Amino acid sequence: MSARGLRQDRAADDERGTRDTREADDLDVEEVLALVKDRDAPEPAHPEEPAARPSRTADPAPREDRHRATPWPEARTIAARAGRAPRTHVSVILGDALGLVLAAPLTALTDLPPFDTSAMDGWAVAGPGPWRVRDEGVLAGSAAPAPLADGEAVGIATGARIPADTTAVLRSEHGRTDDQGRLHPTRDMSHGQDIRSRGQECRSGDRLLPAGAVVTPAVLGLAAAAGYDTLAAVPRPRVEVLVLGDELLTEGRPHDGLIRDALGPMLPPWLRALGAEVVAVRRLGDDAKALHRAVTASTAELIVTTGGTASGPVDHVHPTLRRIGAELLVDGVQVRPGHPMLLARIGDGRHLVGLPGNPLAAVSGLLTLAEPLLRTLADRPAPEPYTLPLRDAVHGHPHDTRLVPVALGGDHAVPLHYNGPAMLRGIAAADALAVVPPGGARAGQEAEILDLPWATAGVDACFT
Repeated sequence: MSARGLRQDRAADDERGTRDTREADDLDVEEVLALVKDRDAPEPAHPEEPAARPSRTADPAPREDRHRATPWPEARTIAARAGRAPRTHVSVILGDALGLVLAAPLTALTDLPPFDTSAMDGWAVAGPGPWRVRDEGVLAGSAAPAPLADGEAVGIATGARIPADTTAVLRSEHGRTDDQGRLHPTRDMSHGQDIRSRGQECRSGDRLLPAGAVVTPAVLGLAAAAGYDTLAAVPRPRVEVLVLGDELLTEGRPHDGLIRDALGPMLPPWLRALGAEVVAVRRLGDDAKALHRAVTASTAELIVTTGGTASGPVDHVHPTLRRIGAELLVDGVQVRPGHPMLLARIGDGRHLVGLPGNPLAAVSGLLTLAEPLLRTLADRPAPEPYTLPLRDAVHGHPHDTRLVPVALGGDHAVPLHYNGPAMLRGIAAADALAVVPPGGARAGQEAEILDLPWATAGVDACFT
């Protein structure tokens, strides 16, 4: 069974097992309170008068915070634009270029094929048959063979150089020899048959691919055939991951108020799938001094932190950014989960993305801020946006966009349960995230889809 089929089966099992679960179970406490507040808000006394504002102490998301937070589409645009700066191009050997972006057009250094070659195993023949067959054959990689005379043939292998004055190549299955050893065709032939002419694919100097093309395995093959040993490419953005939190364990089962670190194992391969080079993963705990040292000492183009983006007593990301004079480009996003995420410019061409500590909220931050930034830094093209109808209705947040894990069923998307901010069960079975607008989406409504990189390319293609 394919990976996608397995996910669809899991989605069906998930739906059957949770059909009677209330929709509110998929929201965190803050979202549930917000839904209740929105439902219970008094109607305006007059069409021109605003509704009475509830007490701020009862508002789980203060209005000034909501106004300061950046709308989700705008946050992604800001992140993409933040990476627009000239970058030094590098010369990379072919074996290291997979997944990079060409920094210069790929121009043929030779004709392809570089000489006339045989397209088939058989005989190179001159003139009409029957033909006298030479004793020696022509193999691929051999020196230029002697020209053929009229009525002469020579055995030839696929890819071998064609002798001068060859009329055509007779395939081995289309010829027979008589008692005198003369070669006869068993079907009609045409002039030039099964000969790959020099320059048939390209001539030296032809542009094969433009700058900006992603180096795929096929591009590597084309570059090698065209004479390249190295490619001019945009280097992978260098990323350092800082895992924050005193409560995190790196092994064993949770105990005594301690929980396993899910983000340390998850983020580096995910960042690599987004085109980054992860240079370090450091676990700092809730230590303001250690965070300051790590941020100021890092030479990575992007630092990704986990947790510590709120305003609690051990949330040190904002104070650290203020201390180093960073410029906050995004400070909170109108999206659930993950609204406390942030993006800051911390130096010339260097940025920090602060992810929330809850696992699915961190995924939301990764795809909202880190993915567009890394894509621009790597000069990769943005994926073509597309939508699919949702098979089931999805409740929404009153004010914010929601990102909901979905399994793709070909012509529709199946919303998955277990999509709370601290949950990974839904995203582990997902192919993509659906972008649900404020207020929710009904069954059959089109929703924007954010593919997970390995859902379309395959796990091996993403991480190798």
